[in-house]
Amino acid sequence: MQGNLSEIDIRSILQLIELGQRTGELFVEAYSSPVGSTISEPQHHFPTEPSWFVFFLNGQIIYATQRAGSLSRLRDYLSRYNADRELDSITVPSIASVNAPEYGYLWALLEKGILTPAQGRSIIHNMVRETLFDLLSLRRGSFIFELGPALTPQLTTLEISSFLAKIMKQIQEWNQFSPYIHSPEQCPVISDPDQLQKALKPHIFNILKNWSDGQTSMQQIARYLNRDVLTVAKAIYPFVQQGIVQLTNHKHSKPTKKSKPLQGEAKAPHIVCIDDDLVIRETVESILNQNGYLVSSLGDPLKALGELFYIKPDLILCDIAMPELDGYEICAMLRNSTAFRQIPIIMLTGIEGFIDRVKARIVGATDYFTKPFGESELLMLVEKYIGPGLSEKSQFDRLLSKKIEIETETEIQNMSELENSASISLKSKNNNI
Repeated sequence: MQGNLSEIDIRSILQLIELGQRTGELFVEAYSSPVGSTISEPQHHFPTEPSWFVFFLNGQIIYATQRAGSLSRLRDYLSRYNADRELDSITVPSIASVNAPEYGYLWALLEKGILTPAQGRSIIHNMVRETLFDLLSLRRGSFIFELGPALTPQLTTLEISSFLAKIMKQIQEWNQFSPYIHSPEQCPVISDPDQLQKALKPHIFNILKNWSDGQTSMQQIARYLNRDVLTVAKAIYPFVQQGIVQLTNHKHSKPTKKSKPLQGEAKAPHIVCIDDDLVIRETVESILNQNGYLVSSLGDPLKALGELFYIKPDLILCDIAMPELDGYEICAMLRNSTAFRQIPIIMLTGIEGFIDRVKARIVGATDYFTKPFGESELLMLVEKYIGPGLSEKSQFDRLLSKKIEIETETEIQNMSELENSASISLKSKNNNI
């Protein structure tokens, strides 16, 4: 089953899956709204064109992710349990689909006893709720539902019908924030600290001040507090109306020295090199960077699976002989994913052999490249599949996610107080008027 959301909406798709008791995977990709268009419906404004995956077992949801591969969402949820740093020492087992590396890391934390099953179920429940909130707000996009084996193992299954009514009601409430609030990904910034401080108690003002840094989204705040994003939006909405708090559509990075900006909308082709050999990674990165390509080098093949979904490269260079997970396995897993069926994957190896070439083709590799190689050979191969790099090399800044340290229990207790204080402040202002 596949099509466009102009033909059938997400709610109907989910109901069909539930009624048919289907097992499989739903992939949804958003379309950007045309420039100058007016959206009166509860439609989120996304800075890029994101994608989502939802996994089903007999018509029930096992897990859902907003952008497969990114671990930032899981880190946010783990911060409640002071377990976010544990991700850096975890080797994710190959128990999850390539479309759900986040799910694999979660299971690894459960198996090591870092999380309890109850905590794991709570995280999955919130992830599903968050994902469906976005999906049910979506009006422009395409979808593919593929029947197949269920994501295993399962920690919990969730009934679709129990989510739909509640989330649709939340979306209707969310729409009332327009035109002041558009997206859960907007980041609050205090524009008038003095006025806000007068309206709130000191400790509540300090909490909001810590969040309103232009880098922490309302969605992230909701994760830290174990609340839904609607509750967070309600709390700050009166101050946004008054102009005391402003919302930015994109997270701000610190200013750095840059080369001249690209003309028009041109972007450097993005290439990922997966190789456990540091020398090879540095060589590839040096050659391609100097010729106008953006390169991400990844040495850990297991973690690379997650990063690939976050990066969404134009081409992948992948070593064959690597520990724990070889290049053939990586290529086969990627080809099973809807998002990577058309991406060129070139295998790198130090062995020249007919059998290796055949095996590479069997798992879906686009081409085969023998090490060592020269600069001209590498450039010819890359240009063959994605064209030349930018004529004028640009420096790309990587956004570093900022860790917000908060005392979780205190913040959860203060959230209701913040929301109440905001409502009282707005009522007081209206009465004075």
